[in-house]
Amino acid sequence: MSIYVEVLVRAPMDALWAHTQTPALHEQWDLRFSRIEYLPLSCDTDRQRFRYTTRIGCGLEVSGEGETVGHRRRGDGSASSALKFASAEPVSLIREGSGYWKYVPTTDGVRFLTWYDYRTRFGAVGALVDRLLFRPLIGWATAWSFDRLRLWLEDRVDPAQAVRQTLVHFVTRLALAVVFLYQGAIPKLVAGDADELAMLKDAGIPPDAVSVAVAALGTCELALAAALLVAWCRRWPAWVSLALMPIATAVVGVQSPRFFTAAFNPFSLNLAVAALAAIDLLVLAGVPSASRCQRRPPSENV
Repeated sequence: MSIYVEVLVRAPMDALWAHTQTPALHEQWDLRFSRIEYLPLSCDTDRQRFRYTTRIGCGLEVSGEGETVGHRRRGDGSASSALKFASAEPVSLIREGSGYWKYVPTTDGVRFLTWYDYRTRFGAVGALVDRLLFRPLIGWATAWSFDRLRLWLEDRVDPAQAVRQTLVHFVTRLALAVVFLYQGAIPKLVAGDADELAMLKDAGIPPDAVSVAVAALGTCELALAAALLVAWCRRWPAWVSLALMPIATAVVGVQSPRFFTAAFNPFSLNLAVAALAAIDLLVLAGVPSASRCQRRPPSENV
C-alpha cells in the first residue's frame, strides 16, 4: 500500500521548488527529517546523493542515504523529482524505498503531490508493525508536513511558529474537552450535585423536571466535549464554547447571584473556559492539519 499525499499550494512554482529542493529549507518543514544534506557530486554522474537523519526520541536517531534519479520540467510548466532512499541502520524499519514529487500548475495554484513506497525489515513482524502503526503514522506526518509547507508559503507562518501554535492548540483544545467532559459527567450525570439542581430551580425549571434538565445539560456538555476532539482542527466547537460562556454566566448572575461568592464559582470557571476557547481560535489559523491534504490519488493518471 503506497503513500500518496497532495496539497494545493497557492504560491509561485519557483518558491515551491526552492522550499522542497533546498535541504536547508526542506528540513525546516518536513516532520519526517531533522537533517538533510547533499553529498558531493561525482564527476561521472549527475545524480545528487543526499544523507538524511530523523530523531526518533530518547536521543536516538535514524539515518540513511538516497539519490535523486531525475528532475524534469515540461512544456506545460509542470515538474517532477524522483528519488531512491535506503537505510543500512538495523534499527530502521525502512530498508529501502523510492518515490517522486510532482508539481502541477493550475489556475488556483500548484498541485504539489508525492507518491512513495518502501520495503521493511524484520520479516513478518516488521510488516505487521508497518501496517498497523508505522505506515499510518508516516502517512500522517507527510500530510501534516505538506500543510505546514503550504502555510509557510501562503501565509508566511514560519515552520517553527507552526509547531508552537500546534502545541498551544493541543493544550487549549484538550483542556476545553476535559472541562466539558468533567462538568457534564460528574456534577450533572453522576453526582446530581445540589448546586446544579438549585441553579435550574432558580431559573424557573419546574421541580419535577429539574433532574431531566440536569441530565440533558450534562449530555449536551458531553457532546460538546466529543465535538472538540473529533472536529480537532475545526473552529466551530471553539466558537460554541466561547459563545456559551457569557450566556451561562449572565443566567447565573441574574437568577442565582449567590453562587458567585463561592470559592469555586461559575464566574471564574466560565471566564477560564472562554479564555481557552479564544486562545484556541487565535492560534488555529496557523496550525497545520493533515486533513487538508488529499490522501488518495485521483482516478485520472497523475
